[in-house]
Amino acid sequence: MRPVTERNTMAHRHTRGLRGTASLAVLALALTACGSEDEPADPPATSTAAQTSIGTRLAVSYEGGVAVLDGESLEVVDEFESEEFTRLNAAGDGRHVLVTTSKGFQVLDTEAPELTDSVFEAEAAGHVVRHGGNTVLFDDGTGKTTVFETDALAAADGELPEGTTYTAPEPHHGVSIVLEDGTLVTTEGDEESRSGAVALEPDGDDWTEVASNDQCPGIHGEGTAAGEVVVFGCEDGALLYRDGAFEKLQAPDEFGRMGNAYVSETSPIVVGDYNSDPDSEGYLLDTVALIDTEAGTLEPVTLPEGVEYTWRGVVRGPEDLAYVLGTDGAIHVLDPATGEVTDDFPVVDPWEGPEEWQNPHPALTVHDGTAYVVEPASQQVHAVDLTTGEVTASVELDHVPNEMAVALG
Repeated sequence: MRPVTERNTMAHRHTRGLRGTASLAVLALALTACGSEDEPADPPATSTAAQTSIGTRLAVSYEGGVAVLDGESLEVVDEFESEEFTRLNAAGDGRHVLVTTSKGFQVLDTEAPELTDSVFEAEAAGHVVRHGGNTVLFDDGTGKTTVFETDALAAADGELPEGTTYTAPEPHHGVSIVLEDGTLVTTEGDEESRSGAVALEPDGDDWTEVASNDQCPGIHGEGTAAGEVVVFGCEDGALLYRDGAFEKLQAPDEFGRMGNAYVSETSPIVVGDYNSDPDSEGYLLDTVALIDTEAGTLEPVTLPEGVEYTWRGVVRGPEDLAYVLGTDGAIHVLDPATGEVTDDFPVVDPWEGPEEWQNPHPALTVHDGTAYVVEPASQQVHAVDLTTGEVTASVELDHVPNEMAVALG
């Protein structure tokens, strides 16, 4: 096994050890769209100790700013000016949201509330993922992964928590995950292409390679299923990592791209977006991939006629079901075990796909059985009970809403 690059710590005022797990889905400001993602693909990991009495808070981005909403009433608590286009990622500590800007990952405190001056610096801030008590940041501009204990952000009292870092051989649009045994699983590629992933174990101040796989062209999107099985999307299927080894799942189509993984850490089945047409235009899709991580299978399932979605429109919710926000304006309930749509909840007016992935278009995120849906055409945000389909609250904003992230409060 060969030692790989450096293993160092970030220099900050507070010193804390790093243990546990971390996972990272991929999204970049200047590159192609992804899904968790924050939407994020996997549910944020929170600590009871980090939670506060303010209740759930929802951050909503718009052109030039970010609004913080009460998660129950959807009333606007406060608004903050920011850059023209930002992305939002739950930090996972029950209080903070990380706003991706040109400077890096800026910390939004939803309890105060305050858009703080604290920034995890990055050349091209990518995705933020929460898993097993750790939060992981990926800088597409440098290939640098930063991992810190999730609860440390709330405990740092305005300072940035200390963390460990790993820098890939070359910058790329990537993702990293730290598993419970300390293994770092991270993508490989360069500014032009991405080919696969490598698993590394800590070795003093370095990392030693455990396993690698270069058979995942265009590797993109990450999620962690039951049993801590990690899945990545490829342009011709998916790549799994479990028990110290990689496994490639070939798509049934010559081009069968999965770019985003929508997971539940209590389900072995992963739902992925799926595109079998390399010449397709736009961002609307009509098929999902169902990946059984126990059986090692990948099966595309076409949605009912007239139902299309974008990567921002899929979440996992109650009973590990999948919920797809379609262009017909309804949330469609998909049973991942059968591939069948079992119910539909009308929420917004029918809509068309965006010309660019950054453009505001209907999307949803979820927390504790409630889906939050943005409807840019009406400048509204809706809360939907996913067990009944009832719209429990709606609010019209002064701005066109774009992305969302839930601080679990």
